[in-house]
Amino acid sequence: MDLNTVLSKVESIIESNSEKEIESVLREYNRENSQTFNFDPKEEEKRKKLCEELIRILGKNVQASCQTMCLETLRILSRDKKVLGPVATKQGMLVLAQLAALQGTGESVPEILEVELVVEALKCLCNVIFNSVAAQQLSAEINLASGLCARLRMYTSQGLSHEVALFSLRLLFLLSALRTDVRSCLRQELKAVDLLIEILEHILSIKWVGKYEVATDLEAPPLPLEDNERAMEALKTLFNLTLTDFNDEDGAHQLRLITAIMRHVLMIKTQTEDKTEELHSHAINLLSNIPVLCLGVMISVQSQGGIEEYSGKNMDVIQVLLDFMVKRIDKGSNFKEGLTPVFSLMTESARHHRDIRKYIKAQVLPPLKDVKNRPEVGTTVRNKLVRLMTHVDTGVKQSAAEFLFVLCKESVDNLLKYTGYGNAAGLLAARGLLAGGRGGGQYSEDEDSDTEEYKSVKPFINPITGHVEEPMPNPIEEMTEEQKEYEALKLVNMFDQLSRQQIIQPMGVKQDGTIAPLAEAISQCNIESCSSDSD
Repeated sequence: MDLNTVLSKVESIIESNSEKEIESVLREYNRENSQTFNFDPKEEEKRKKLCEELIRILGKNVQASCQTMCLETLRILSRDKKVLGPVATKQGMLVLAQLAALQGTGESVPEILEVELVVEALKCLCNVIFNSVAAQQLSAEINLASGLCARLRMYTSQGLSHEVALFSLRLLFLLSALRTDVRSCLRQELKAVDLLIEILEHILSIKWVGKYEVATDLEAPPLPLEDNERAMEALKTLFNLTLTDFNDEDGAHQLRLITAIMRHVLMIKTQTEDKTEELHSHAINLLSNIPVLCLGVMISVQSQGGIEEYSGKNMDVIQVLLDFMVKRIDKGSNFKEGLTPVFSLMTESARHHRDIRKYIKAQVLPPLKDVKNRPEVGTTVRNKLVRLMTHVDTGVKQSAAEFLFVLCKESVDNLLKYTGYGNAAGLLAARGLLAGGRGGGQYSEDEDSDTEEYKSVKPFINPITGHVEEPMPNPIEEMTEEQKEYEALKLVNMFDQLSRQQIIQPMGVKQDGTIAPLAEAISQCNIESCSSDSD
């Protein structure tokens, strides 16, 4: 239906108060535009006017069916951030909040016949919050957050329909993600962290068997899809609320509770493999916000039927993280968003928890035996990670290299043994360790023992490539001295020309292990040499 026709009919209908006619006109418009997400810029003012008229109708005492149809139209229009002016106002937000039953304390649970109305109002609010450029109605948004928290507190006792609970959680997530002032209010005044922990306990049927230990039945049925949807919205909101530090004792207690619940989440499955991976991804994102001192909760649990134990610690969840990492690597796409969080979580866990580091290293970097192939060639986890050390995405490359470096206790020699100098050069240059040495981490003194197979071929390993190379013919073996001198001068001239044209810049390693232009590196070495001679 043409927008001019819709607008003229709505304007005329408002004067006659014919609700049935309004429903009929809007129903046709909604049917035609249900999948419209890109709008004609030339009709922007008309759509803005229609939004204004819809807010006027919704502010009147009309039947729920008419309100629902108006909200459905407004939801479609609110996909366009340029027409939200009449909606993202104090009055507009108030109207939508009332229809979503979020005014005041949010005490009333919608009647069955009003659920569709409430859900449409919540969807409209989600679009308005998401598409509004800035917080223009902070007081209204804080009231929304307060109403949402009041409603969700009833969720664990009285229950809510799936869609009302889902979109209430989704709106809370958007407020916490896009409005930092509201996020602060959610954490401090509204105690939303405790609320979300209770909601997760309810959704996941959590049974505590210790202060920070959840009973996990590995043979339990998969988590239903609707429960999974609500759980993921709660996890996303908790991620936003844990972006800042928790500096008190109560905060540390909350974080340990969250860690214990996340361990449970990582051990369960949902109805489909893709949804399970998505749920686990949100849990990993949340755990990456948790301080390392709280992460010990992940392995300080009883066996509960698990099979992975190491030094008396339950490593089931660490194995899940490793499997998740490998699966994301094997997908071969979206490395930055898909891998960086799990790398960060496992790197920090391994850096600060010796048992976790030793377990992961045993899986990822087992003792070397066969070094005939380059470290990046093959199908083992080590091979896959070494390949990522030279990935085109800087963030992925650094995350993979840092992960392996920590598994090697930040020892340059140990890292080079598993990766070769060529693959590790980027990390070592960034850390100022090209001259060797160790990083700044504190690790136990236990040493790795080399296998007999590795010891027997160690002298023949090329340190750059990290593997034993077949002997290559010497290209200058049959040259005369004059030919060798000619080729050497030719090479020098080529480098000089490239350097003068600033195509390349010769670099050298300084005494502190960092790289610098060759002239500067040589100058420093000469100065230190002269200083040493004078001493």
